[in-house]
Amino acid sequence: MKIDDAGEPSGSPDEPEADMAGHVPGASPEDTSPSGPTPSGPDPSGPTPSAGAHPSNAGVSRAHESPADAASDDAASEGASSAAPEEKRESKTGRNLPLAIVVGAALGALVLLSLYTVKEIFLAVMIVFLFLGIRELTDAFKSRDIGVPFIPVATGMVGTPVVSYVWGPTATVAAVSLTILALLMTRMMEGADGYVRDVAAGALLTGYLVLMGGIVALLMRPDDGDHRTVIFIAITVASDTGGYFAGSFLGKHKMAPTISPKKTWEGLTGSALMCMLVGGWLVWWLLDGGQIWQGVLVGLAAVVTATAGDLVESMVKRDLGIKDMGTLLPGHGGVMDRLDSLVATAPVVWLLLELFVPS
Repeated sequence: MKIDDAGEPSGSPDEPEADMAGHVPGASPEDTSPSGPTPSGPDPSGPTPSAGAHPSNAGVSRAHESPADAASDDAASEGASSAAPEEKRESKTGRNLPLAIVVGAALGALVLLSLYTVKEIFLAVMIVFLFLGIRELTDAFKSRDIGVPFIPVATGMVGTPVVSYVWGPTATVAAVSLTILALLMTRMMEGADGYVRDVAAGALLTGYLVLMGGIVALLMRPDDGDHRTVIFIAITVASDTGGYFAGSFLGKHKMAPTISPKKTWEGLTGSALMCMLVGGWLVWWLLDGGQIWQGVLVGLAAVVTATAGDLVESMVKRDLGIKDMGTLLPGHGGVMDRLDSLVATAPVVWLLLELFVPS
């Protein structure tokens, strides 16, 4: 089975089968006979099959066309075949690049403005985006008849980052634990049918987004938390950007074709180089006592987690049979299509920065 650029199986049961071997398009069956045109008269081999019984009707129908009609059809076919590669080239990158850049720049400006004015504004923005991510995943799970108890998970999504930011890691553990407990208790009211399935999906969302939201809040909690958060986001964006351009222009060797056909080893190399460059520079520039080698190690770890986060979301989408989690962000897809790398990278960056440059 071939995989197209969008990561979907190519071909369709509705596509016509190829003509018989040796059949020349546009020619009648008599014209393709090795001995030339068949003389008029009854066919000794029996009645001639009707056009509908022939393996391909194209030759029979074209035999009755006028030369002008046939030439017109040939021109249309040539035009369609020449336009197909052009359309494929335009969609090779998989997104509207100018629109994606504009949306990305707007989001970056929002992050910087909120972090370097009032950090609590960024906390609120993060909660809103993670809440939308939970909404997208909850709706996507419904395609497999998985009913995540939304209220306890959404409540934990709002509360966990807030208490983490105010009271620290102990509050993070308590909030996540209470979210899981509320999830287990709430789902009991709907009966035993599908209980384990729905609760497991809810626990996945709690660990995937609720806990990660709390960790980002811990990252931004210190006095220099604005700088730490910028480092975390910039390194993750560098991974996506470096991988995107290196993969688009140089990518030839598929890294995980059964999960994400567009990912290549060349793209991963571009991600690693960009992550280490940005990480080394920002850790040295923004954090007191930060060293370039520390930032390089943070960037190297981040490229692994960012790539893994992207592949995890690709696996989820393949299992659910969807291409994008949503359409809220033009040129990017859904909110989770932008958060997948960030939520996977947050705990590693937080841990390494606390180890190298304690807050």
